[in-house]
Amino acid sequence: MGWRHVIIEGDLSGPMNHHPPSTAVGRALTVVLGVMPFAVLTVLVFEHWAPLARWDQSVAARAATYGAAHEGLIDFWQVVGAVVLPWTSRAVIAIVAAYLWHRRARLLTFWLLTSAAAELVLVQVVKAVFERPRPVPMLGEASGFSYVSGHAAAAFVMAGALGVVLPSVRGWRRRFRLLVLLPVIAVVWIASADRIALNVHYVSDVLGGWALGLAILTATSIGFGLRPGLRRRRRRTAVESDGTTAPPRAAVIVNPIKVGDGVAFRRKVTRALAVRGYEDPLWLETREDDAGNAMAKAAIEYASDLVLVAGGDGTVRVVCSALAHTGIPVGVIPAGTGNLLARNLHIPLDLDDALERILEGRDRRIDLVGVHGDDLDNDRYAVMAGLGLDAAIISGAPPHLKKQIGWTAYLVSAAKNVNHPSVRVQITIDEAEPIERRVRTVVVGNVGMLQANIPLLPDARPDDGLLDVVVIAPRRVTQWPIVLWRLMTRTNRSDMYLERFTGHRVEIHAAVDVQRQLDGDPIGPGRYLITEIEPGALTARVPKRR
Repeated sequence: MGWRHVIIEGDLSGPMNHHPPSTAVGRALTVVLGVMPFAVLTVLVFEHWAPLARWDQSVAARAATYGAAHEGLIDFWQVVGAVVLPWTSRAVIAIVAAYLWHRRARLLTFWLLTSAAAELVLVQVVKAVFERPRPVPMLGEASGFSYVSGHAAAAFVMAGALGVVLPSVRGWRRRFRLLVLLPVIAVVWIASADRIALNVHYVSDVLGGWALGLAILTATSIGFGLRPGLRRRRRRTAVESDGTTAPPRAAVIVNPIKVGDGVAFRRKVTRALAVRGYEDPLWLETREDDAGNAMAKAAIEYASDLVLVAGGDGTVRVVCSALAHTGIPVGVIPAGTGNLLARNLHIPLDLDDALERILEGRDRRIDLVGVHGDDLDNDRYAVMAGLGLDAAIISGAPPHLKKQIGWTAYLVSAAKNVNHPSVRVQITIDEAEPIERRVRTVVVGNVGMLQANIPLLPDARPDDGLLDVVVIAPRRVTQWPIVLWRLMTRTNRSDMYLERFTGHRVEIHAAVDVQRQLDGDPIGPGRYLITEIEPGALTARVPKRR
């Protein structure tokens, strides 16, 4: 039998993108974004930007004064400096490269060695080009120029490289990866603090080392086209039916604009299903005027035992909403820009890995969230709904940029919306008294992790029967670093900048029309959103250990 290929009420034509999005322009823009922090910092340093210069001089003066009064502490930092040398970091990279070579991961091996070599060369080039004098007086021995810190750059490259490699090593438990990564991150901080404590580098030298390390890792990763994977996939043979039981049925709902190479995608999905005993799948393509509702209903009528959905967060949301309370398992194949539900369910972003984890996985009942508002019919979402700045960022991300560089396009939109005005809102949680706040954004989430593993709602769980709410309200642009620090460190205390709440029903009323979003899809401006949890509404197919 061939594929069952069904297009509900028409077809959608047009160009298709690669899966995942990958173009020369996209790669170039990603490299530019990776290099930009180093370029900006370098300009600020050598144009003698007053705030940065004052910070450098102030920290250097304090380090010199404190060190002169505490000679024992200086001896300690000198010992630390002798241990966390740049060559120590490079030796760690060489050891990991040897391990990868043994595992026959040739691409990752060459990438690691290239990154280390680039760091060694570029640090010396930058020092020679800018010839920045070191702070006076130095409390330890150091030769050469000050900008950038070789210790900081080498340690950052080591930590960043291992951060790419370790998640690729299949068979390593998550806890073990953390046990390795956390000390490596600590080494970056210790090596950097040592340079400042001994007054052999300014703070900006250390920041420059980190920024140069980021630029190196970004450029080499793009250059090598990394899609890490160390385990050789087993060749499976198709399962033969014994003739006494009907094989399970699967439907595949696809957004053809997001998936890209449709022929290769279908071949992989069909084979993955066949080797596990499924019938030839029913193929359903979304349309411009229907992101998946009619397709999900067709999958239900087909009596599917499993529905796979491949598309952006909008397609996933619509399909999950239509399959709510049916008991049919839904497997999410990441193919969009954000892939937020897949990330929060720990489904890999690589197609082959995602198929294996889904088809070898288990069924898990997760919550959905009912939502309605002005100019918004009753709907559901699985990830997050937002009102204010977050929706403005999503609305402002150029579609062509999202196709080229993926979720980093949101960073461009965030920069454009950094001064997005605050708005007065009234928030009612369950039966409690309404609270009034002037906010930049309010997000009501079913899960909590954003792209780049940013824990916006660190306590949110997809099956806890609760809504998690975060209210973000910095009054000035200079207060955003405080908010970002609070988010990254998962600090739970509430203050005027960031508050968290939980409940079963949340109403948000704004004083004026503001942008709104559901699961990363803009839904237009409005003044209110009313959300309510639907416990266990969706059966999701997730990796076995999740």
